[in-house]
Amino acid sequence: MKAQGFEKGIRGAVNGLQLDVNNMMADIVGPDYGITMEMIKAVGTRISLAHRKIEEMRKSGGLCFTDLPYQEKGLDDIINTAARISDEYENFVLLGIGGSALGPIAIHSALQPDYYNMLPAERRGNRPKFFFLDNIDPARTGMLLELLDDNLKGTFFNVVTKSGGTAETLANFLIFRDKLRQRLGTGKLSDHFIVTTDPESGTLREIALEENYPILPIPKGVGGRFSVFTPVGLFPSAVTGIDIHSLLAGARHMDELCRIDDIWENPAYLKGVLDYIAHVSMGKTIQVMMPYSHRLRDLADWYRQLWAESLGKRYNLEGEEVWAGTTPVSAIGATDQHSQLQLYLEGPNDKVITFIAVKQYPELIKIPEDFHEKKGISYLGGHTLNELFDAERMATQFALMKAGRMTSTITLNEISSYTLGGLLYFFEMETAFAGFLYGINPFDQPGVEEGKRATYDMMGRPGFEGKKDEVKRMIECGKPQYIINALTMRS
Repeated sequence: MKAQGFEKGIRGAVNGLQLDVNNMMADIVGPDYGITMEMIKAVGTRISLAHRKIEEMRKSGGLCFTDLPYQEKGLDDIINTAARISDEYENFVLLGIGGSALGPIAIHSALQPDYYNMLPAERRGNRPKFFFLDNIDPARTGMLLELLDDNLKGTFFNVVTKSGGTAETLANFLIFRDKLRQRLGTGKLSDHFIVTTDPESGTLREIALEENYPILPIPKGVGGRFSVFTPVGLFPSAVTGIDIHSLLAGARHMDELCRIDDIWENPAYLKGVLDYIAHVSMGKTIQVMMPYSHRLRDLADWYRQLWAESLGKRYNLEGEEVWAGTTPVSAIGATDQHSQLQLYLEGPNDKVITFIAVKQYPELIKIPEDFHEKKGISYLGGHTLNELFDAERMATQFALMKAGRMTSTITLNEISSYTLGGLLYFFEMETAFAGFLYGINPFDQPGVEEGKRATYDMMGRPGFEGKKDEVKRMIECGKPQYIINALTMRS
């Protein structure tokens, strides 16, 4: 399949998204710091095998996230249900954690205005205020309880867990369900909940059937961190009026590009290959995602889970111990120029930094021309914040390049539902492809299960006995001399 508009070469642009990897290449950043064409050729067999694996899984139905951009069934139900809830309720609350929350949070912050909940209703398109509860910090849950207390009748909850048994999500669900039951009565609960979960099994699904809550199914074979194009991400987005058809259209176009086996025409493959080589051949163990857009700050957090949980694996597909993966770090320009950049420039040369730039912003903010006699500020007058933002990004790229630090840049023409859909899918495919380059399974997460089992036993869940004693022994074997008590409260 031939892509239209993606130039063959290191720089390429297609319908609003451009990938520039110049500053990862040896002929740009220097032979001691960049990747050579010979290094790329040396992993040619791995590239071919990874592409073949992806195509085989597509054909067998084992790569379910690649089907999502083409979905039609259920979209009208999502949009119609979202419209009804938007018309009837003043507050919408998403209860979820990890992949059940990070995707919809990233979409919301990218496509809705900052301070969305503070805007007058007409500025929100008369859509409900939007709250995310993606943790179990008692202070945060308590504050949301207090905030919603006077208007529980006008509040709707979307409870999201793929397995239907996520302890954190179910705990918050029980708390808000109890508050609603006390205030409105058991018979009204079904008016205030919809669950997004497994289509066939799980505790949450059982409860939903018993209490007559609507159910939005998460397709089989789609893990939480790859679920942004399922009802997990689509339904909350539709509630606030985001064009989910356009979101999926962007993902579809990116998928067409991602079917090409030539890495110089496939942006996700190209970035996956270079990030892989940077790690295994050049010791770059840290991946920094640094958007120069405040609206994409939560996308960096979404990417962090996608990359870490997919690629951080102890064993490869042959069962050999490999300890694969690099550590993702989120940053935000220009803020983190003043917090992290010193380390990136003069600390260990163990990072690959991915910038995300935006060409067109919804606002053009002029800087007033004042204090003409003061050279330390007058130079800003007559410019715009837009110019300053771009200048800071380019200057940061320049400084890193001079220091021999590897960077790549993804540029969006604008932040829209279409370009965001393409960008999200780009990172999903890069991650999957990188997983097969490493020779690991990018779709499981065996490492987190041990902590889950220990939590279940400590909280008394049947069938998980034994872990509580191990945790107790760990605590008891600690030595007092390694514990310092400070800030002792005075009576």
